[in-house]
Amino acid sequence: ALAFGRTFTEALQKALRMASSAPGLACHPFAFKDIRDALRNPTDLRIFAVYTALKEGWSADRIRKYTKMDTWYITAMGTILRIENELRGLDGRHPDRELLLRAKRFGFSDAQIANCLSSREEKVRALRKEFSLKPVTKQIDTVSAEYPTKSNYLYVTWSGITDDIKPSDRGVLLLGSGPYHIGSSLEYDWCCVSALRTLRQLGQYSIMLNCNPDAVSTDFNAADRVYFEEISLERILDIYEAENPDGIMLSVGGKIPNDLAVPLSRLHIPVYGTNPADIDRADDRNKFSAVLDQLDIEQPEWTEVTTLDAARAFAEKTGYPILIRPSYVQSGASLSVVWDNASLRSFLTKAAEINQDHPAVLSRYVENSKEIEIDAVASKGEILLYAISEHIENAGVHSGDATVVLPAQRIYLSTARTIRAIARKIAAALEITGPFNIQFLAKSSNIQVIECTVRASRSFPFCSKVLRTDMIDLAVRAQLGFGISEVADLQNEIDYVGVRAAQFSYSRLKGADPVAGVEMTSTGEVGCLGRGVRDAFMKALLSTGYRIPQKKILLSTGPIEDKVDFIDSARKLRTLGYELVASGGTARFLKNHGIEVAALAWPLEDRKPNIADALQNHEVDLVINIPKNNRETELKNDYSIRTLAIEYNIPLITNIKIAKQFTDSLVWYKTRGMEIKGREEYT
Repeated sequence: ALAFGRTFTEALQKALRMASSAPGLACHPFAFKDIRDALRNPTDLRIFAVYTALKEGWSADRIRKYTKMDTWYITAMGTILRIENELRGLDGRHPDRELLLRAKRFGFSDAQIANCLSSREEKVRALRKEFSLKPVTKQIDTVSAEYPTKSNYLYVTWSGITDDIKPSDRGVLLLGSGPYHIGSSLEYDWCCVSALRTLRQLGQYSIMLNCNPDAVSTDFNAADRVYFEEISLERILDIYEAENPDGIMLSVGGKIPNDLAVPLSRLHIPVYGTNPADIDRADDRNKFSAVLDQLDIEQPEWTEVTTLDAARAFAEKTGYPILIRPSYVQSGASLSVVWDNASLRSFLTKAAEINQDHPAVLSRYVENSKEIEIDAVASKGEILLYAISEHIENAGVHSGDATVVLPAQRIYLSTARTIRAIARKIAAALEITGPFNIQFLAKSSNIQVIECTVRASRSFPFCSKVLRTDMIDLAVRAQLGFGISEVADLQNEIDYVGVRAAQFSYSRLKGADPVAGVEMTSTGEVGCLGRGVRDAFMKALLSTGYRIPQKKILLSTGPIEDKVDFIDSARKLRTLGYELVASGGTARFLKNHGIEVAALAWPLEDRKPNIADALQNHEVDLVINIPKNNRETELKNDYSIRTLAIEYNIPLITNIKIAKQFTDSLVWYKTRGMEIKGREEYT
């Protein structure tokens, strides 16, 4: 994130709000058991530890002894603390105009000030207006004051008297996605840039609000005006009041902008596309569940709980496993699958404090089911264009980590018809105008809806490039009310397949267990095209860093059902001439089915030959290690195999569906080679 201000403290507090969940430096929620350790060791929270030390009476010189930071910066943080203390010292009384302006100039948000006053953010904003206090808009000087700048790079500050620009009084204010992080990265910036390009083609004046200097949407030529500012309700209102645009577009920047739909609508600010009330009907679990019930659409059984006893009662009623999603997270855990009462208690104790204000959502985790997605664009509840994709992995792997095939190749025709029908029903019920995504569970002929997101999803760029049609361009035109010519059923007209594969950074995360699950962990993705799934899949996996194995493959295929599932694949690997080595149980099982394989001792066993030695000596070209189930991903031997494979840069597969697909693709590659064609050659 990139923050601008006219004082260091103003820019610092802005930047912390942009890049973290904290409201700024003041009023931060973090506690430190060992303040010396927190100061000595650099982490993402150390700056908050400095502020905590100042609160505890530490001197700037003493803090510098542990942090090696310049005392100038530490002293500047001390001025923020003095203002916080002044505000808290009012005991809930209104601050005078001078103190309120000083707090704003030192980077305090309305929410921070409200926290200090035991008040509410909207009351602080109302008090500012009563005092006629508002920020000014300044241009970022890109010419080092050699001559007056004409930059369209803008920021908002409280340390100024006049605006550098005149209000636009027109156009579209587009909200970006903020900093790149796991779950929100280049895919949303691609959507923003595509939307800006369409606005320009339609002759619309564009105002971009984002805070990421790496984003293409913040380039000087991406929009008519670019605000490097925090994506918060306060800042959006400031810019909206200063610029007076025709409306706000928030459907292409991901979750952060979309969550502001209802607060903006309550203030009667026009939002393009789907009505904010309908966006809320999709986002609110209770409201969306009611919509599905009204439409007679199936959904996994779920509940909202505020106590451990209620969670246990739901588990006893539905049976394990259970997918759990706390609405308030303390430890950084987000989603998890629990398999028994012990793991349920452990997760809720570790991850979240559940109560009336912060309930946890529990739903039945349907094992061995397929996950299917539909990305679509609608206008006034009628679908204009859609893309149905399938995950190669069974449901239980986050959609951002899953290997996705478009168009879906291995679903029944009746399943595709049902998915289209359900999507049309939901789009009509919510009167969707713009982009949306629905995720489904499919087991046999039973189709259930997991969730509906009324905004662009992270798969929109991939779908657009496979279909060779910019879905965001279509969505923007629909939201602005421009006429759209009829769009054909594109995915039934292409004669190739796209595969999207995730890329992970496990080698940089010491101790991380490299097993994909319900919480997203990937840090990148690739997309490749081929005449069929096998060709496109192999290209995608090689693009993420996998290598074609040369001689030897290590197998540890987990539970009995996965061992049975992999028999045919193991035979194919032997037919291709690969030498197979395996852990004891897998080796015995394969030998019993007539497959030649050598047994190796577990890494932690004091016997030779040993799996750990084979990995350390790079005797193995590929490791296929399937966890026995999600309850046992931390079994020491299995975990040791996976971490050693990562440490020694040996390709690793931990999902049985991916292992089987890789084997099929390897057979294709060895017998037919890889099709190398330009993008334009696929029609």
